[in-house]
Amino acid sequence: MGKSGSPARATGDKEAQLSNVALLYYGEGMTQGEIAKRMKVSRATIVNMLRESRELGIVDIRVDGKVLAGSSLARGLREKFGVEDVYVSQTSAIDESASRDDSFGQLARVAAAAILDVVETGDAIGVAWGETIMAVANAMPRSPVAGVEVCQLIGSMISERVPASENCAIQISGRLEAAACYTLHAPGLISTAALAETFRGEPTIKAQLRRLQALDLTVSSIGNVAPDTHLAAAGIATADELQAARAAGAVGIICCRYIAADGREIAMPPHDRLIAATLDDLRSARKRLLVVCGLDRSDATCAALNAGLVTHLCVDHALARALLDA
Repeated sequence: MGKSGSPARATGDKEAQLSNVALLYYGEGMTQGEIAKRMKVSRATIVNMLRESRELGIVDIRVDGKVLAGSSLARGLREKFGVEDVYVSQTSAIDESASRDDSFGQLARVAAAAILDVVETGDAIGVAWGETIMAVANAMPRSPVAGVEVCQLIGSMISERVPASENCAIQISGRLEAAACYTLHAPGLISTAALAETFRGEPTIKAQLRRLQALDLTVSSIGNVAPDTHLAAAGIATADELQAARAAGAVGIICCRYIAADGREIAMPPHDRLIAATLDDLRSARKRLLVVCGLDRSDATCAALNAGLVTHLCVDHALARALLDA
């Protein structure tokens, strides 16, 4: 929590301005980007003003010990896995018994903030598909970032759980007021491997897939290989295909592709019928944000980390602890 300092301290114009920024950020919960837009300055200026307000004592920050636990988790995960940053979401009381719905909603809000923290002017952003990514897209505040482009990582698919896959990219593009949004004009899953190869060779689709090889930031999640995984719910993989993948050592699914615990890709059906980003496409991005909720995705998250698919990690509190203890 933050609060403004005494009137005697905020006497000059500069200190009054610093106090105003501090109130907007700590008191009203506005993002740095929102404050920057309101004041018609850069986000970096707001960052510096907030730092200066703390140094001058205009803001007195007192941290709840429970929040420190989250900070310790993030620091521990950064050190353990060698990632650039970790965002740990938690309920207000860090309640381990909190429902998945509660944890999921909070995770989506934290992940939306993480995107705004990581994205930079002119970035090309790849957006995946699934329940988690759709929730993050819905939680995104409108926060324009100049010159960004958004690319769809998985061809068009629908499921009972999630709207069409292009919705995730379009929603995030709209919230960032992106300069362009490139959707994949093809089904995510083709009926045969030969036809999929033909689709990938079509000039329009080929150009869209080529963009995925030069991304600055990817936003994705990872599922497990349980029978009720979203890959099965969306009709992308059959029960038999999932069983075969599990038998071959698959523990996670990212962008519709199987990976083993050590990070190896397991190229099993429907691998050769997909129109989607490859794991090499994901790895080539400078910044790779993975958003995951739930203890049942612990092995899958470790696999993604081992595969080099993560530079920035956003997880709920329970999963963070599991990963640290793994």
